[in-house]
Amino acid sequence: MGVHREVGVDIVDIRRIRLSYERYGDKFLQRVLTESEIDYCRKKKDMMSSVAARFAAKEAVSKAIGSGMSRGFSWKSVEVVNDKHGKPSFRVLDKTLGIAGEKIRLSLSHNGDYAVAFVLLDL
Repeated sequence: MGVHREVGVDIVDIRRIRLSYERYGDKFLQRVLTESEIDYCRKKKDMMSSVAARFAAKEAVSKAIGSGMSRGFSWKSVEVVNDKHGKPSFRVLDKTLGIAGEKIRLSLSHNGDYAVAFVLLDL
């Protein structure tokens, strides 16, 4: 039998992420990102664009898995990492999901007011 594929996509209004950060500060970041992701975003010229892209990535992978942001999937189930060329991918932190990071392909983009993530999951 061939590979079964699932997709997930999410778009986030960066202004909404910025408002959440202004309201809740680091508590917001610590709720939705891992420490490594926070460190990565803090080094970027526009930190909130990078935060929004990671937010969208986690939403998109939760859709590809089929759980949404519930039923065992949480903000810290996965972590977005970048290779030396900047290409994003996932590190799966919650092994109970039953997926491996190399089975998930991720594309991120942000421009203007929006960040978008697209996920292709091979099952």
